[in-house]
Amino acid sequence: MGLPGPRGWLPLVFLLLAIPAFPIFVSFHAGTLGTLAVALTEGSFSLQGAGYLIWALGILVVIGTLAFTGGYGRLEIVQIIVVALLLLSTVFAVFLIHPDWFAMLKGVMTLPLTDYPDWVEQYPEVANRAVWVELTTYVGVVGGSGYDYLAYCAFLREKHWGNAGLNMITDDPTQTTSARGWIRAPLIDCTISFAIVFLFSAVFVACGTEILATHEQIPKGDHLLTVQAEFVAVVSPWLKPLYYAGAILAMAGTLYGTIRVAPAILGELARALLPHKRELWRSSRLESLAVLWVCLGGVVVLVLKLATASSTQPPGLIALVTPANLFTGVFACGIICLLSAWADQQHLSSQLRPPLALTILNLMGGILFLFLGVKGYWDHSGIGAIAIFLGTVAAGLLAARWFRGLNS
Repeated sequence: MGLPGPRGWLPLVFLLLAIPAFPIFVSFHAGTLGTLAVALTEGSFSLQGAGYLIWALGILVVIGTLAFTGGYGRLEIVQIIVVALLLLSTVFAVFLIHPDWFAMLKGVMTLPLTDYPDWVEQYPEVANRAVWVELTTYVGVVGGSGYDYLAYCAFLREKHWGNAGLNMITDDPTQTTSARGWIRAPLIDCTISFAIVFLFSAVFVACGTEILATHEQIPKGDHLLTVQAEFVAVVSPWLKPLYYAGAILAMAGTLYGTIRVAPAILGELARALLPHKRELWRSSRLESLAVLWVCLGGVVVLVLKLATASSTQPPGLIALVTPANLFTGVFACGIICLLSAWADQQHLSSQLRPPLALTILNLMGGILFLFLGVKGYWDHSGIGAIAIFLGTVAAGLLAARWFRGLNS
């Protein structure tokens, strides 16, 4: 809110971009679950390759209902156990296939590939996409959306991890010591979460290289989650049901989490833009509005995809999510990294600021994310994508001026 320019212009830009982005991501996650449902039911509701959208609509209705009623919490323990077993079995599979460990380490430390292997030509939906767009999509989906990190502020507040939204901390040594103690809970939480994400990514890339690539297979089109079942089949064919159960629960959790991020974002924006309307910040009405917005929006996107499906070109999910992901999954993360460093300097005493090394890493990460976002925008649709983003920024500036006049 304190950036130069009309007060609140950047939060309003995030809001304008969230309006279409959240329904797109919700429809993508529901559609991914739909592809798995079609595979498990042996092609039910085929509809020339668009049958998974029927499943996606039903799945979105079920998960959306759980988001309204709060019933999903009962599934979380089962989800954690099954996904943990899936991770352990996949890690075991990596050791059974004897990958080139030195090549894996080298791959982590070197720049990404500049072109696809020749055999990818048999998959036009991948081969026709720019390599950097493909890589940037992976970065965005694996690393999470910028909105997830903004919503984390609300989750910290709900868990009472710290003093968010209360009195400012002074340079008093007692307060400083207490404030540093608040870092422990999110530090443990984030460390465990990202360690699991990194481990999952590493083992799936290793298994993809050693198992799928050798048979010239890739997840594609309406089969985004099925071919990976071969990873655990290396250990035992009997583990395939574990893979399917883990994939369903993991993706259902991702879909539910995406829906629940929306009320957190809308609540934080209300807190920032309307500081005197405390009763609105976490009202059930605002929460219901946010859930309705993303769920109904997701239904609209899926229905439109179903209506435009054809027998010659089944509707693809990756093409649907890519434009939104280039902003939410990459570019927005760069903005947040850079503004976190700025906010630390503006609003924290010297005793509470992060070490210089962490600040430098934050700035480096922010610059890298911005580069990936701009590069992805350009390779995806050239000047058109840049123009849409700049137009949204201009709309945010105008909305902030209007908002200021409304509140004056």
